[in-house]
Amino acid sequence: MIDLTGFHVLVTGGSRGIGAACCRLFARAGASVLFTYRDREDAAEAVLDELARVSSRDHRRFPCDLAERAEIRELFSYLGSEWGKLDVLVNNAGIWVHNPLGHLDEERFDETMEVNVAACFLAAREALPFLRRSAHANIVNVTSTAGQRGEAFYSPYAASKGAMISATKAWSTELAPAVRVNSVAPGWVDTDMSSPAFEGEGRAAIAAAIPLQRIATAEEIAGPILFLASPLARHITGEVLNVNGGSVLVG
Repeated sequence: MIDLTGFHVLVTGGSRGIGAACCRLFARAGASVLFTYRDREDAAEAVLDELARVSSRDHRRFPCDLAERAEIRELFSYLGSEWGKLDVLVNNAGIWVHNPLGHLDEERFDETMEVNVAACFLAAREALPFLRRSAHANIVNVTSTAGQRGEAFYSPYAASKGAMISATKAWSTELAPAVRVNSVAPGWVDTDMSSPAFEGEGRAAIAAAIPLQRIATAEEIAGPILFLASPLARHITGEVLNVNGGSVLVG
């Protein structure tokens, strides 16, 4: 039912986890996909090979350290020269670092804000001239339940995701009607980033606290992202779609 043939989609952090799942679903829906990665060349190449098997669209990868603002500008210079168009920006890349307030690591705090907030703002700014020329323009920000309820010992991460939830609401009004802006807020997801929390008895304890009694797969987050980016959601903007198995009941 979701047909994105002719769409051009940029996914940040697309070499693993939710980002890689997004790349696969968008490719299956007929879109051309460009994704970023930082240093996992082998993983990025594997994702690109998979996309090529899924469809013959124009799929590409681009190395980009989102903590470096100049590299974000280089990304969009490449996009402009190679594609010259963009329909969907998925701000997915992010970092989750243990950083208790009493021992706040300033360097990791700055890095969290740079990657999780500043890079999303800059990517949206650089994408905007392309999006304004699209008839299907939209931005999907990947946030978190941590941005809604807070998260002890990870307060910089929680604050960064809260900032992006607020940005979603602000941009949805500011950029309407030309560009739709929405957010998907996952809870626990079975990805490399979350794997330290699943060690020992962690996985079972976390799953038991979720009403649906299990941890989401990356594909179960990518599906709602695909939906929000599709014409099926063309009257939805400013929304924060919670995908957490019922663990955080906020609307």
